[in-house]
Amino acid sequence: MAQESEARGRVRIEPGHKRVRTYLDGVLVADTVRPYLVWENPYYPAYYIPVEDVRAELVPTGKTDRSPSRGDAELFDVVVRNNHSADGDPTAATATATATAAEAARRHTDSPLEALRGLIRFDFEAMTEWFEEDEPIYVHPRDPYTRVDVLASSRHIRVEIDGVAVADSHQPRILFETGLPPRYYLPLTDIRMDLLTPTATETRCPYKGTATYWSVDAGKGEHKDVVWGYRAPLPESQKVAGLASFYNEKVDIYVDGVLEERPRTKF
Repeated sequence: MAQESEARGRVRIEPGHKRVRTYLDGVLVADTVRPYLVWENPYYPAYYIPVEDVRAELVPTGKTDRSPSRGDAELFDVVVRNNHSADGDPTAATATATATAAEAARRHTDSPLEALRGLIRFDFEAMTEWFEEDEPIYVHPRDPYTRVDVLASSRHIRVEIDGVAVADSHQPRILFETGLPPRYYLPLTDIRMDLLTPTATETRCPYKGTATYWSVDAGKGEHKDVVWGYRAPLPESQKVAGLASFYNEKVDIYVDGVLEERPRTKF
């Protein structure tokens, strides 16, 4: 299998160098030190794993899924089994199915991309746990070309919604993430918390962790989920713990008195 990058259309393939494991209900599904990172979309990669490193049973479903760039994918149910015996005698152990993830694996056996043909992709959300080396990962594999930096700053940040100053701070932490505008994380004491209402919304990020949200009503109607924060962020983003940020795309942010243009992003 080729070890260099391979691309077709908008798909890019690169060999990875981390040990990658995935589990379903506590049972090992795959364990490899030869993962491949495949960018099926422009925002983040997926892990593809050599078929030789798959430990779970893959049961053909008879279904396929068509990709113009990757070719037809055969879909499989992922079945994991635990060895056990009813009387506790290990010599009488039998393999019993403990969990099944329907259509959670795919293989592009006849792909026009040669590097994909011997690889399996497992649906990230269908698996119970994923690990890079011995650390859990969430949402999707980390993109090796994405960097997150959190820097303390003394820049003056003022946030307005419907003409009302909702936040005013001289002690932001600025989070710089590849491909996104700077995010200004502010102390809650510098925010008009009386205008914020917590919501049930939660999102997860592989670099920052689980975010909770607030909506804002400055007197002219509710702006849903425009503020978020991380109570217990992942290690690389610890500096934003307990702070809150506003969507640059949805509010007016003044930096040192200058109104920033609202960026255009996937958000």
